[in-house]
Amino acid sequence: MADPTDDRAEIATFGYERARDELANVVKMLEQGGMDLDDSLALWERGEALATRCEQHLAGARKRVEDALAHRTSQE
Repeated sequence: MADPTDDRAEIATFGYERARDELANVVKMLEQGGMDLDDSLALWERGEALATRCEQHLAGARKRVEDALAHRTSQE
């Protein structure tokens, strides 16, 4: 089984689209079931890390939009 620390380090390098796509795959695999408890938990933990990475990207994008709008407003 993969080391969760290695997974988090790897996931930290993912762009939004890759993290989102892998998260969708994790959800699909969990919904299908058929895994033992340890594998299910490891997959769930990976999904949590992927969701966090997606949230980080979205927060960054939101900040950039807010900054751009604030800059535009200050120019008017």
